[in-house]
Amino acid sequence: MGEDPMRGAPRDRPVPRPARTPRAVAVVWALLGLNTLGSAGAKTIVTIPRSLIQMVTMGALVAAFTLALALNLRLRVRPSAFVFLLTLLLVPSVISSANLEVGFGALFRCARLALFVATLWLLSRWWDGSLTFVRHHIRMYFAVLGSVAAGLVISPGTAMPEYYGGRLVGALWPLTPPQIGQYAAVIIGLTVLLVLGRRADGAGAAVVIVPSVVLLALTHTRTATLGLLIGLTLAIGSLVLTSAAARRFFTWTVLCAVVAAAAFSSALQAWYLRGQSQENLSSLTGRAKVWDALLAEPRTTAEQLFGTGLGDKSFGGLPIDNSWLAVYQEQGLVGAAVVAAFVVVLAGVALLRPPSLQRACAIFLISYCGISSYTEAGLGDASPYLLHLALAATLLAAPAAAPRPPAPPAPRRRVPSWARDRKVN
Repeated sequence: MGEDPMRGAPRDRPVPRPARTPRAVAVVWALLGLNTLGSAGAKTIVTIPRSLIQMVTMGALVAAFTLALALNLRLRVRPSAFVFLLTLLLVPSVISSANLEVGFGALFRCARLALFVATLWLLSRWWDGSLTFVRHHIRMYFAVLGSVAAGLVISPGTAMPEYYGGRLVGALWPLTPPQIGQYAAVIIGLTVLLVLGRRADGAGAAVVIVPSVVLLALTHTRTATLGLLIGLTLAIGSLVLTSAAARRFFTWTVLCAVVAAAAFSSALQAWYLRGQSQENLSSLTGRAKVWDALLAEPRTTAEQLFGTGLGDKSFGGLPIDNSWLAVYQEQGLVGAAVVAAFVVVLAGVALLRPPSLQRACAIFLISYCGISSYTEAGLGDASPYLLHLALAATLLAAPAAAPRPPAPPAPRRRVPSWARDRKVN
C-alpha cells in the first residue's frame, strides 16, 4: 500500500522497553491469528478439503510456538495474570477431556490450547504496554479482510450466497459472516483510536477503515456492529477528559448518529432485521432454544464441575453460540469461573489505569469481547477472542524499567607531592 497506514506521528513520551522487539514477533502473532481462523465455514471458489485447512491452521500454531521459542531460548517471560489464569483453564479442560466423552478430538483440542497458551507465555517477554502488538493485530486482520474483498471481486455469487441470506462470506478461505464482521469491527475500532491518539495519520487510517466498514455492512452482523459502537463509546469516553480530539469526535459522532437515525430509520431497521420476523429475532435466530435445551440437560456432579470435554461448541448438532454456555458445557462451572476471572481481572486493571491511548484500546477490546460473548463462542478455547484479550493484556502490561546507564568512573584523587614524599620516606 506504499506508506504504512498504521505508522503515525512520533510518540510524545516513549515507553522504555527491555529490548527491541524483533520483527519476527509480528510473524508469530500472524501465525496465531491464522490458527484461529477455523476450518469450517462457507463454500469457497475452489473447494479446499477440511483436512488440508486443519493441517494449515494447526501447522501455523506449531510454527508460531517454534519461532517464539527460537526468539526466546532463555525462556524469559513477564508475569501476566491473564496468561496465568488461561493456563489454569487447562486443568478443567484436561480433566473433562480425559474421559473421552466427546472422542479423541477433545485431547487434540487440549493440546492445541496448551500450545496456544505456551506461545503467549513466550511472547510475554515483549509485552511492555506499547502499541506494537496493536499494529500487528490490525495488519494481520486487514490482510484477512483483503482476501475476503478479493473473493468478492472474483466471484460475487460465491461471496454472497443465498444459503447465508446474501451475507458476505469468505470465497477464498471458508470464513462465515460473523467472523468477517468481527475482524472488521475490531480493526475499525483500533484504527479510530489510533487516529484519535495521533498515532496514525488520517489518510492511512482511511485505507483501513473505509473498506472495513463496507465489508462489515455486507456481513449484516448485528453483534459485531453493536460491539463496535458500544466498545468505541466506552473507549472514547475514557479519553474525553484528557483528549480534545476525543471530545470533538464524540460530539460529531453523536450528532451524525442522531441525523442518520432520523433520516434512514427504515433502512437501518431493515438492515438490522435481515428479513427476519420479530419472533425469530426475539429468540435470537433460534439460539435461545439451544440454550434452554443445554441448561435442561441432566448432568452428573463431575460434568457440572468440569464439563464434558473440549468439543466443537455445539449441542445436539446445533451451535451453542454463547461463550459462557459453551464453557459450561465443555469445561463446567470451574472453567466458567476461570474465564470470568481473567475477564474481570483485565477489566479491573483497565479501569484502575490512568487515562491513556493504550487503556482506551484495552477497554475497547475487553468490552467488545464481553458483548460478543453473548451470541458467539470462543472464550474457553484458542480463538480470535482470546487473541483480542491477549492484545488487551499487552496494552495493560506495566512498562519495563528503563535500563540504568553505567555509572561514570570515580574521579581519580590527586595526591599532593609532599604526601607522596612522606609516603616514600
